[in-house]
Amino acid sequence: MKHPVDVHVGKRIRHRRWLVGMTQQQLAEKVGIKFQQIQKYETGMNRVSASRLWDIAEAMGVPVSFFFEGLESANGEAAPAERQVQGDILSDKEALELVRSYYAIPENQRRRLFDLARVLSNS
Repeated sequence: MKHPVDVHVGKRIRHRRWLVGMTQQQLAEKVGIKFQQIQKYETGMNRVSASRLWDIAEAMGVPVSFFFEGLESANGEAAPAERQVQGDILSDKEALELVRSYYAIPENQRRRLFDLARVLSNS
C-alpha cells in the first residue's frame, strides 16, 4: 500500500522534473540510478530515501523541503492557503507549461516580462 507522503513526494518530483524540462532518463543519470527507479519514485511505489531525495533536490535545483510543500500536518490540519493554491497550480498543465516557458527565457528578458505581468495584474 502506498503511503500518502510517498505519493506526494513523487508527484512533486515529477512536477519539478517537468518544469525544468528534464526527462526521467536525464534525472536518473544525474542521480546515478536507472530511469525505472525514477518512475517508481514518481508514482509513490517506492519510497525515496533521505540521501536519494537530497541528490534529486540537488539535481533539480530545489531544497529538499520543496518535495514536502503542500502536505497536511500529522494531526490532519489543512495546509496554509498559499500552499493549497500552489498545489492546485501544479496540477494545471497549462500553468506548468507557462512556468516552464517562462524559465526558458533569458534572465534579463524574463525580469522585464515579470515586471510587465506585475503591472498588468495590478490594473
